[in-house]
Amino acid sequence: MDDEQPGWRAIEALYRDHAEWLRALVTRRLRAQPTEVDDIVQDTWLRAAGCKTDNIQHPKAFLSQTALNLFRDRKRREAVRQQHREGVAADRGGGDRHSMSEQEAILELERIVLDLPEKIRDVFVLSRFRHMSNAEIATTLGISIKTVEWRMGKALALCMSRLRD
Repeated sequence: MDDEQPGWRAIEALYRDHAEWLRALVTRRLRAQPTEVDDIVQDTWLRAAGCKTDNIQHPKAFLSQTALNLFRDRKRREAVRQQHREGVAADRGGGDRHSMSEQEAILELERIVLDLPEKIRDVFVLSRFRHMSNAEIATTLGISIKTVEWRMGKALALCMSRLRD
C-alpha cells in the first residue's frame, strides 16, 4: 500500500497502539479458539482499514465492538449452517411432501422480500443475506445508521404481516 494515502498512517498507528490489547481482549472475553481469534482480529483490522479513522473517537470501544459484532456474525452463520445441515439430513429421510412444502416456503419468502419497497428491501437483503452490520449498510447506501435501523424494522414488520396473511 502507498504510504502517501492519508488514512493508511492512521490505521498503522491504531494497529501499533492497540494490536496486542485487541488480541488479548478477544482471547479473554470471547473465549474463542486460537484460529478463530486470529480470524476475528484480522477481520477487525480489515474493517477498521475501511473506515475513516477521523471518525474513530474511542479506538478501544470501536475495536472491541467491531470484534464482538464479527464474533456474533460468525456464530450466527455457524448456527444457520448447522440448521441447514440438519434440514438437509431431515429432507433425505422425510420424503417428497416435506421437500415440496419447504420449496413453497422458500418461494413465498422470496416473493415477500421482492415485494418490499426498494429502499427497505435493499437494507433487508444487505443485512440478512449479505450479513452486513448496520454501520456497513449505512456506509454502503450513504444513509445514517438510524435510517438503516428504521428500514430494517419496517422490513421485518412488513414480512411478518405478509407471513400472517
